[in-house]
Amino acid sequence: MKAIWNKTVIAESNNTLVLENNHYFPADSIKDEYFKPSGSHTTCPWKGEASYYTLEVNGQRNEDAAWYYPEVSELAKGIKGRVAFWKGVQIEK
Repeated sequence: MKAIWNKTVIAESNNTLVLENNHYFPADSIKDEYFKPSGSHTTCPWKGEASYYTLEVNGQRNEDAAWYYPEVSELAKGIKGRVAFWKGVQIEK
């Protein structure tokens, strides 16, 4: 699977985990140069607190377009160390 934004592959893996219609990519499959830590956080009642990345590709920014859970509940342990996307990031085979 590939995560693509602004015509650029920002993550690629054969080992994504699908949860709630989102592909969670292993952290080592993302291309770090495009990811900037964000100060944003949200809370999911069953997964825990999510942290976000802002994408920067070819001079354009996509605020909080990727998220991950630094710590997860027992119910969501499969997504620990994984990153998911939204805000126009396309997921393709």
